[in-house]
Amino acid sequence: MSMDEKLAMRNEAREKISLGGGAEKQSKVKSSGKMLAGERIKALFDDGSFIELDAFVSARGKETAADGVVTGYGTIDGRLTFAYAQDPTVIGGCIGEMHAKKICKVYDMAAKMGAPVVAMLDSNGARLEEGVLAQAAVGEIMAAVARISGVVPNISVVLGTCAGSSAIIAEMSDFVVMSENESCELFVNSPSVVTATTNKAYSADAKSVAAVCGNAHFTAKDDALAIETVKLLLSYLPSNNLCDAPELECMDDLNRTSDNFMGVDGEYDVRSLIAAVADDGAFMESQITYARGAVTGFIRLNGTTVGVVANQGNEDGSVLCGQAIEKMARFVRFCDAFNIAILTFTDVEGFKVSADEENWGLARKSARLMYAFTEATVPKVNVVVKKAYGGAYTAMNSKQTGADIVLAFPTACIAAIAPEAGVGVLYSDRLKAGENRDMLIAEYKAEVASPYNAAAMGYVDDVIIPGETRPRVIAAFEMLRSKRVSAPSRKHDNMPL
Repeated sequence: MSMDEKLAMRNEAREKISLGGGAEKQSKVKSSGKMLAGERIKALFDDGSFIELDAFVSARGKETAADGVVTGYGTIDGRLTFAYAQDPTVIGGCIGEMHAKKICKVYDMAAKMGAPVVAMLDSNGARLEEGVLAQAAVGEIMAAVARISGVVPNISVVLGTCAGSSAIIAEMSDFVVMSENESCELFVNSPSVVTATTNKAYSADAKSVAAVCGNAHFTAKDDALAIETVKLLLSYLPSNNLCDAPELECMDDLNRTSDNFMGVDGEYDVRSLIAAVADDGAFMESQITYARGAVTGFIRLNGTTVGVVANQGNEDGSVLCGQAIEKMARFVRFCDAFNIAILTFTDVEGFKVSADEENWGLARKSARLMYAFTEATVPKVNVVVKKAYGGAYTAMNSKQTGADIVLAFPTACIAAIAPEAGVGVLYSDRLKAGENRDMLIAEYKAEVASPYNAAAMGYVDDVIIPGETRPRVIAAFEMLRSKRVSAPSRKHDNMPL
């Protein structure tokens, strides 16, 4: 057989593999508004940069095109990235022995090369006909995902069915992006299983549930926009835990002031403050519909990525609930793992008063946030906007939990207890004597809870003009660039999870 004939055979085999489960199944996928696995890969990577690995891998004893998953590496905006895309046209994209081996190779190579991983998930779950091999295969993927956690960024993109163990694999990643295509779903137990098991009718929009409960950090209208979301997110992140995030040239005025802060004495949206500080007003917010009392996401300051954690003063009465605490704590830990500085905007009255919150472990969850900020060694700057009371403030990146710089607005009110309650303790005799309660509250704020009082004790570094927040915050982070922290030797911490 001549070389030309051998090459023709090779090309024919690759062409057959590219058809996945066949033209008919591919046509069905496209008619549902979804992209094919190969199209997803092509949309993710820079033109012509993707190199496929293990294209000829097949299940033992049968032909399964690429065994239902396209794997490989390439560049995104010129940066090395690994990825895999499950192919639902081949055995429903189910996870089997060889399918898992391909995926595990991607994770292991990404860790060695120090490059991010993007997992595009579209699978009906474990390949049941493979029995214990399928069970082991899923477990091997989970172990591989755990090994790269905190080493390289890991993003899961849910573009179809993601159920059972696959949902757990997705949630083990750093961020989950989910398409709003009607065929996309993310759950451990399907609505039908829940209904059959509990004998209670249960139906839910899987996409809405995933966003509201926090399982999905970002949602997008379709596959293409979900992939664009991934590329934007990666632009904020470093390639691994030993390097910094990409720095962009900042065309925005470093000394720009803003009038957005003038309304903080009344009702305000903290996102307007974040935008006023960020380069070009750009803010990539995560988990928008989950725990609305907390706002998290990424901005750039002088071209450098900064993670933002903020209290949303006009949501949930400026109090911390369990979900908001979990949302903020996990985001803080991600930023710390990947050398991303943290900026907080604090406006917190206390912890949510609720029997349900107590029963759901509010004390343990609160300890988690306190722990996350305390163990974070990256540069940390806190801007106190209004209320900063008691333990809730302590947990929100205070000096006591390791904030490097704390700035306060003149509107800030910093105290061990809310003024409304404080006057009842400190001024009880004066209240009994008939003095006006509102006047006593104003006195408490001026004398006890004043930001100048906190500054006099060294717990606030400066009381600033709100409109000058951007230049002051940028100056603080520039100073903190060379921050170094040594920690005691230990195998790992024991965070209160």
